[in-house]
Amino acid sequence: MSAAATPLTLPDYRQQAPAVAERFAALKRRPVVLEVKDLGKTFDAHEGTVTALQGLSFSVHRREFMCVIGQSGCGKSTLIRILSGLEHPTSGELLLDGRPVHGPGLDRGMVFQSYTLFPWLTVKENVLFGPRMAGRKGSAVESEARQWIEMVGLSDFENAYPYQLSGGMKQRVAIARALANQPRILLMDEPFGALDAQTRAQMQEYLLQIWKNIDITILFITHDLDEAVFLADRILVLKARPGRIDEIIEVPVPRPRHLDQAVQPEFLATKHRISELIHPRDQRHGELLSIPRLTAVGDTIE
Repeated sequence: MSAAATPLTLPDYRQQAPAVAERFAALKRRPVVLEVKDLGKTFDAHEGTVTALQGLSFSVHRREFMCVIGQSGCGKSTLIRILSGLEHPTSGELLLDGRPVHGPGLDRGMVFQSYTLFPWLTVKENVLFGPRMAGRKGSAVESEARQWIEMVGLSDFENAYPYQLSGGMKQRVAIARALANQPRILLMDEPFGALDAQTRAQMQEYLLQIWKNIDITILFITHDLDEAVFLADRILVLKARPGRIDEIIEVPVPRPRHLDQAVQPEFLATKHRISELIHPRDQRHGELLSIPRLTAVGDTIE
């Protein structure tokens, strides 16, 4: 999809359109790391067969940062679990570097929303876990682990245990642990969703710094519009269940990104477009609840 296909009509966006188009043309000249072809997923439930995903087809290019967003229940987490190999699709095909994906593998790193560190292991031992399971040993592996810990800014905590860390620090360790296996793609399932707003903003900036400095492709699930626009090169918007591709939006916000850009026209226009797709105007009023009026003070609150 070209930049012109995304209906952002602000004057500032139009002025930047040629540069934006060239940026995405360059991205698409890079090799395809992940290719999803006509992916579908159904579940057997008490009420019958439930279709979670239907006919998904898209590609992610090397060093691209793609976000996936959609309404709750649209299949975002199901998609990333299939990509990680934790679940199998009902139909379709996944290719990583042109090779079919049939289960978990070291070529994909995974970071979950919940804190999944081993509580009985130190920060360094958590980061070393993957390489050691792969049969790698010796001082060189420990040196690499320290480099990853340094990259996420936790060198002073390599001997600390998870209970001694804040939520943001735990997720930095989780990122370092996922990257220690040197995967081709990093899959992230709402990794900052449990953090407070301030820590979340810090983690977003940390992640962009890490991504900038290593050869990694990222696919990032989120429900937060601002987070998607701040992080992504492209945003894949899913329709409500069954999850289907509604639109793939090329984010015109220049890089490097900084939090002040959240008030710029390109940022706001992109956010507005996503909101229109996820929450169409005719669906924005929620169902009225049958709640009896329990106040008799004569106020005019509506």
